Amino acid sequence: MKRNNLVPRAACDSMNAKTVTVENLTRNFGRFTAVDNISFSMRAGEILGFLGPNGAGKTTAIKMMTGLLRITSGDVRVKGMDVKKELKRIKRFTGYMSQRFSLYPLLTGFENIEFFGGISGLNRKEIKEKINEIQEHIPESYLDRKIKDLPPGIKQQVALFSCLLPDPEIIFLDEPTSGVDPVNRRRFWMQINDLKKSSKSILVSTHNLDEAEFADRILIIHRGIIVAEGSPSDLKAQGNFDSIEALFEKVVSDEKTN
Repeated sequence: MKRNNLVPRAACDSMNAKTVTVENLTRNFGRFTAVDNISFSMRAGEILGFLGPNGAGKTTAIKMMTGLLRITSGDVRVKGMDVKKELKRIKRFTGYMSQRFSLYPLLTGFENIEFFGGISGLNRKEIKEKINEIQEHIPESYLDRKIKDLPPGIKQQVALFSCLLPDPEIIFLDEPTSGVDPVNRRRFWMQINDLKKSSKSILVSTHNLDEAEFADRILIIHRGIIVAEGSPSDLKAQGNFDSIEALFEKVVSDEKTN
């Protein structure tokens, strides 16, 4: 690939560096295998789309990657560190937004931001600066209301900003646009693209097929197994599909017949 002369070689190399490596990751719940021996990686400056239907294993995989769920077998390494052994260090530079709202519903948006800023290690001045930054995107009239009284799209925006307070290098977003209207979904993806420009690694899980086009690379997971991986354009070209929806229906139906 031809390099842009305005970008230093080290910067170009760092944007292609693997930040997370998943090898043979498996999670069993009794006799049921929710995630079945999956392997993939994340890179700096990349949006990785984790695409699959509800119950495919997306959330289970992310929870293992973030240390929230015990790994049955396999390994997850974040910047070379083992999640099973060095989770405390890893949490310093990772951010996680859960599938459900990870906010306190009886606190206001401001109060949630102050709380999560405090536990992230920010001082009062830094929290104030973050609040000023957030107000450029979310009106004060919303932030002054209790989370339980906010529209879904605004709740998700507050949750995203809370996840980003410590400025993490690696970000896991589990179905962040679930229940959000199309206008706020597009706004949300614009924010995700802004994060990519800062060379952050971003994994976004979704069951909305149209969102996969916003990712640099996608993993399609079905019944705990990765059934396709690649850029949206490459995957469509390989099978001569005219849409991600057509691709998804084909690989999932093929998996069902195996």
